[in-house]
Amino acid sequence: MDPQILAIMMVVSLFALILLGVPVAFAIAGAGLFFGVIGVDLNLFNLLPSRIFGVLTNYTLLAVPLFVFMGILLEKSRLAEKMLDVLGLLSGKKPGGMAIAIIVVGILMGASTGIVGATVVTLTMIALPTLLKRNYSHSVSCGTICASGTLGQILPPSLVLILLADISGEAIGPLFAAALMPGLLLATCYIVYIILLSKFAPHHVPPIDQEERDTYSKKELWIEFFKSVAPPFLLIFAVLGSIIGGLAAPTEAASMGAIGALVIVFLSKRLNLAILKETLYETMKVTGMIMFVLIASQVFGLSFRGLDGDYLVEDLFAAIPGGMWGSILFMMLVLFVLGFFLEWIEISYIVLPLVLPIFHALDINMIWLGILVALNLQSSFLTPPFGWSLFFLKGVAPKEIKTMEIYKGVLPFIAIQIIVIALVMIFPEIALWLPKAIGWM
Repeated sequence: MDPQILAIMMVVSLFALILLGVPVAFAIAGAGLFFGVIGVDLNLFNLLPSRIFGVLTNYTLLAVPLFVFMGILLEKSRLAEKMLDVLGLLSGKKPGGMAIAIIVVGILMGASTGIVGATVVTLTMIALPTLLKRNYSHSVSCGTICASGTLGQILPPSLVLILLADISGEAIGPLFAAALMPGLLLATCYIVYIILLSKFAPHHVPPIDQEERDTYSKKELWIEFFKSVAPPFLLIFAVLGSIIGGLAAPTEAASMGAIGALVIVFLSKRLNLAILKETLYETMKVTGMIMFVLIASQVFGLSFRGLDGDYLVEDLFAAIPGGMWGSILFMMLVLFVLGFFLEWIEISYIVLPLVLPIFHALDINMIWLGILVALNLQSSFLTPPFGWSLFFLKGVAPKEIKTMEIYKGVLPFIAIQIIVIALVMIFPEIALWLPKAIGWM
């Protein structure tokens, strides 16, 4: 049988196995081994040990467990809950204040955790009951939480960006710097939407009752701000600033972030053995999942190339009209659709290694392209009916929250994301000016 037909069958079987519920890493490795053996032979996998060794000894990937530890510790210690209350009360009598507070906390959690599922679930559990109690619209509440929770996809030190750097061969520092402005632009657009909603439909985002605001004096609120909100913000600023400014490599900065998170939680008197044990367990689970998928993807990649699948992909993109822009739009569409069914890590390590060589050959700026990919994957998390963030929220939301209310709530945020993606495509300097200003490019 033609090897390229086997390559197509391998990809189809991979998606079939995932949709049947087979764990992703086993599906990737199983499809790769089966079709590699029948399409080539076992000698193909002689290269596998050295490729796995390369993954396991990749110094940059040490940043993954450290950043995961930092984010999960801040989440498990419930500092996010305190941040949300303080920021919401500081917003005072203004409509939409609580929703804006959620977006700000989403920025902080996204920049510390980098894991969409953890951020959305945490925000849902701590924020949604509060919003419902304060008579916020169900749809606006759900949309704000989903959108804020996915900011971790684009805001550094996003795990997406770390793995994109590994796949594309680019340095992490420039990718982090390039992601900062698009991520903040996206969050700012979310806030502007809430402000406009508070002007034209304030009944959807009512202010906090005076009685509740009176439980804290202004002085007490600001003291709580400097105790609960300022330390995590300063930690994230220090970690990202040291990477983007070239003062520390990502791995060293991540280690300081993990230590800083321990210090913050300890000083807030929230650190105990149970939280530390749970944080370490979750860190090992997330890191193990990521590394297992990375190792499995080496099997799949070897088999796909052994079956001449890379030539198949080249021929496919050559047939796309529109030259460079046609290829970019086609890739973005494929990634967007795959985001309905797959997690970002599977997309990153199954699809991107197959298509990025084509864009290297077209001499496209890989930093800019990486930011477009990250924004695209983030959009797919929100898109009905299969957006993962919607599932995460629905899984822990109160029973009175209807699925259609969640779908309705995310639509304005999807429109905002499409606008931001279009802006970054049309004006690459939105992403590239900071790396250039620092001297990375």
